[in-house]
Amino acid sequence: MKLICNGNDLSDAVGKVFKAVGSKTTNPILEHIRLKAEGGALTLSATDQELYIEKSITADVKIEGETLVPGRFFAEFVKKLNREQIELTLAENGRLLIRYQGNEGALSTRPADDFPVMPDVTDAQHFVIIKNELKDLIGKIAFSVSLDDARPLLKGVNLEIEENTLTGVALDGYRLAKCVKPLEGTTAMMSAVVPARSITEIAKLIEDTLDPVTVYVQKRYLMVDLIHTKIYASLLDGDFMNYKHIIPYNFNTVVTLPKEQFEDALERAILLARTDKNNLVKFDIKDDMMELSADSEIGNINEKIVVKLLGNDLTIAFNARYFTEMLRYINCENIVIKFTNSVSPCIVVPSGSVEDFMYLILPVRMA
Repeated sequence: MKLICNGNDLSDAVGKVFKAVGSKTTNPILEHIRLKAEGGALTLSATDQELYIEKSITADVKIEGETLVPGRFFAEFVKKLNREQIELTLAENGRLLIRYQGNEGALSTRPADDFPVMPDVTDAQHFVIIKNELKDLIGKIAFSVSLDDARPLLKGVNLEIEENTLTGVALDGYRLAKCVKPLEGTTAMMSAVVPARSITEIAKLIEDTLDPVTVYVQKRYLMVDLIHTKIYASLLDGDFMNYKHIIPYNFNTVVTLPKEQFEDALERAILLARTDKNNLVKFDIKDDMMELSADSEIGNINEKIVVKLLGNDLTIAFNARYFTEMLRYINCENIVIKFTNSVSPCIVVPSGSVEDFMYLILPVRMA
């Protein structure tokens, strides 16, 4: 194998695929990055068997071939050469020679024979969505997945592909996040549960543009095709929780309030609530006013927000962290919070715009 490529291109590609290099693995092969020189391209790939990332860059290929290089060292080394033209040569002794500006480094390599190969899924069912819509959907819900190993399916994001929409849902038993986005097209109605880490990395690699992206889904894998970059995610096996029956639809108290003011007040209240393991903040709602209060050994705090109230007065308490985490991902001016009573979950939706997201949060029982 012998090729010449641009250092900036190589550095960028290595930075992308390195996210999938295995760590703390019993299989040393997964700690490597595969380099494959073929045609007019160098293709780099890495996997930890849950996430697989493949990136191709233009290269002047003198001799075709492939090899495995130590992922972490190669990534750190190449990062320092991003302004150079780089020549990569696989020598007869099995070492990869890296030549740049009259200098030379050498890396030990391994044969690429045992490196995992992903299946061709381009004939699988697929859907097409605008890139920034998919990126926004993932950002609005992925933080709500469960961290509990006892419920592995809840550690993933459930994607429901229907005729015209993509619905993403994540929940952990205390909160639920749901987001709906329009599709440009689909070949079938289907669903898939994608591990949270994998789908978060997918979102990071998708450009925030209005270009369409095709997502392929088959029984074991989801693949996002970004032309010169392909991202595979192993799907979680099983049926996702039937979440629809836990979403309330009848409410006795509905509050509309400014998102930014609510977020700032909660951030101040949670400074005290943080000393309590439940991050308990009490909401007192009456007379077009919401009062947030928190108490601890350090002191107490009361924050008042003018709101628009429809329905009954209410006193209810929440783990404020669930609200503050959610509010970071909302970019609307006002939100609507809908309550049934002091022991039932509330629903948060945007106000005065298309209702593309919805959050459900369980209250904390007050003594």
